Amino acid sequence: MGVVATTHTGQNSVPGAQNTAHTGQNTAPGAASAPKQDRSRATRQRLLEAAVACLAEHGWAGSTVLVVAERAGVSRGAAQHHFPTREDLFTAAVEYVAEQRSSALASLAGGDRREIAAAIVDLYTGPLFRAALHLWTAASNEEQLRPRVTELEAKVGRETHRIAVELLGADESRPGVRETVQGLLDMARGLGLATLLTDDSARRSRVVAQWASLVDAQLGP
Repeated sequence: MGVVATTHTGQNSVPGAQNTAHTGQNTAPGAASAPKQDRSRATRQRLLEAAVACLAEHGWAGSTVLVVAERAGVSRGAAQHHFPTREDLFTAAVEYVAEQRSSALASLAGGDRREIAAAIVDLYTGPLFRAALHLWTAASNEEQLRPRVTELEAKVGRETHRIAVELLGADESRPGVRETVQGLLDMARGLGLATLLTDDSARRSRVVAQWASLVDAQLGP
């Protein structure tokens, strides 16, 4: 009987220990969820950046989900977990980098108008514009991609125009000011297209300098 009582007492102490372990288990998922979310965000960001780089370098035809996943250093399954379709991946990628571009532009607030105009043009001569151009070209031939890219382009265009107006201190209530800002953006896009085939940085710098002077004169003090 004494042995039984001792054994029973030991068993009573075990649930207490189990409760302690159980309490620890309750806190573990919460503690672990933050690093897991961080890893998920980091994976998503690598995929988005890799997608833009692949589009810029290989075009739409050469940029598959597998190619992007390999460049990002993740499995194809992980890529499809974040972006179920190819269209999801590449439209999200261009939008993501466009947002980064907008943030970079916003940091120029208070700068010289000529510097701002040159910075706006630079946005259209880098990898993002090249990637976006490939996406637009693909959308012109693919029905399922076209509505998404059209909507994305309109959104990015509006945001870029808004930021340009803000940075340049443009008063669009004055006649011709809105058209001047839009002309600057259209000119930047055209220079971006010219850069796709040749490096015309010398000519571009002269054109940008002249346009910046015209914009400054048109917008006034």
